[in-house]
Amino acid sequence: MATPSAQALADNPRMAIAINSDTVLTPPVPSATVIVVRDAPQGLEVLLVRRHGNSAVLGGVHVFPGGKLDAADRAVEPSALDRSAIDCALTLNEPGLDAETALALHVAALRETFEECGLLLGLTHRIDLAQRVRELTAAGTAFADALQELGCPVSTASVLPWSRWITPRVPSVTNKRFDTRFFVAAAPHGQLAEHCAFEATEAVWMAPRLGLERYWAGEIDLAPPQIMSLCQLSRLRTAADVMAAARSRPPALIEPEPFDEDGVRVICYPGDPAHSIAQRVWPGPTRLAYRNQRFEADGGLAALLD
Repeated sequence: MATPSAQALADNPRMAIAINSDTVLTPPVPSATVIVVRDAPQGLEVLLVRRHGNSAVLGGVHVFPGGKLDAADRAVEPSALDRSAIDCALTLNEPGLDAETALALHVAALRETFEECGLLLGLTHRIDLAQRVRELTAAGTAFADALQELGCPVSTASVLPWSRWITPRVPSVTNKRFDTRFFVAAAPHGQLAEHCAFEATEAVWMAPRLGLERYWAGEIDLAPPQIMSLCQLSRLRTAADVMAAARSRPPALIEPEPFDEDGVRVICYPGDPAHSIAQRVWPGPTRLAYRNQRFEADGGLAALLD
């Protein structure tokens, strides 16, 4: 697909991103996000939510549901779990990560998916629960405690680690740093994804390839981790393929390295000639450059879809 004309970009105005050049000295905040996938008649689809335009982080951008680790994510009764904290740590495959934090990241992934789009992952046969969990959490009950009170396990095994993104000290699209574990999960049958009106303006299913095409056409905004994740997912055909890929390898560690070249912000990834790590972690582009009010791969849309 060719680069959109100036008129096409004007007809589909996107959110202007103020590129950050300040160094952030605080450590990255532990976070979790979930790529929820399902099979549709036309093939694989992923769930994206559009953040409110007034959000402090990535306002107006389509993202995967997720957020920061909460204290309550660490305070889960072992009897509420489907497996141990040690098992969660083994799946994340991070040297030095304690089991309690590994468990909390899985719980955060489940909680944020419920809070942002109403899905109770791993509970495919309990489609009546969402409203009851909402009532309990609105009254102050922690998410995991609400599930336990309703006789349901905290299904940590339903989310599989996919990648780990650590924001560099000079972030490009925000002035905050995150240490985000990306998980993948199959959409539970019979449940309806509904966006949280407080945090988002829509929840939408779309094929990874379509998401990239819509981004390129200026119809939606995406941040670099979503661009690169959709690029990888576009190579897979079914939800089962995604889950099998996650099981077949340890999660990729992504530490972007930004620099400015001729006044253009460039973000490079492992395997790029300018990155400190020579080995690739995925096929496809190894860098994005901020041009035309968006991040583009060298070679344009074709490079993302190749």
